[in-house]
Amino acid sequence: MPPERAGTEVRLRGVTRSFSGRTVLRDVTLDFAPGEFVALIGKSGSGKSTLLRAIAGLDDGVDGSGTIAVPDDRSVLFQDSRLLPWKTVLRNVVFGFRAPDAEARGRRAIADVGLAGREDAWPNALSGGEQQRVALARSLVRQPRLLLADEPFGALDALTRIRMHGLLFDLIRQRRPTVLLVTHDVDEAIKLADRVLVMDDGRIVLDRHVGLPHPRPKSDARFEALRTSLLAALGVSDDV
Repeated sequence: MPPERAGTEVRLRGVTRSFSGRTVLRDVTLDFAPGEFVALIGKSGSGKSTLLRAIAGLDDGVDGSGTIAVPDDRSVLFQDSRLLPWKTVLRNVVFGFRAPDAEARGRRAIADVGLAGREDAWPNALSGGEQQRVALARSLVRQPRLLLADEPFGALDALTRIRMHGLLFDLIRQRRPTVLLVTHDVDEAIKLADRVLVMDDGRIVLDRHVGLPHPRPKSDARFEALRTSLLAALGVSDDV
């Protein structure tokens, strides 16, 4: 396991972003500690993906202000795998990676996500869950200090999503990057993250540390209490 890192890994101060005159992020100020796993939840259109793209440096040309300080070595994991169909699994994982041992590290990353032996497979021969495992391997092969994940499990079926939760958690625990996970799934946020942020209308309206030991069964009263609190912040009742 990598050594603990001191200080602040991600620092946002007064971050504002606007599109066509509509303000999407409003004066967002946040700090993420090194190795912290942060989940960001909110309604559609609340600004979650805009915030992630700003942190990733993928919003050039957008009207905005404020300052963002993040590590240079960061990776982004999207909802769709974005694999190149004309490249094999291994070539997708190491695409653009210039390290002398890139291929060896690529093979290790593929094995880490449970796809050893599929290095020469083509993307169209893989299931959706397997394609997302390749995308995860591609994100982690560079051993980033910061992993930004934008609803990476949103398109997967329920059983595959559960398996990916376990895989992601194990890999994060081993490698200890700082993580920002954008998700609509409150249970997913509580299950995986150290800290959950709720966004509404471009602002962070709730910042809660989870503080529960792993594993985190939904039957735990503390899980349910936190879930109720987060749903309330989203303006949702779980009553049937």
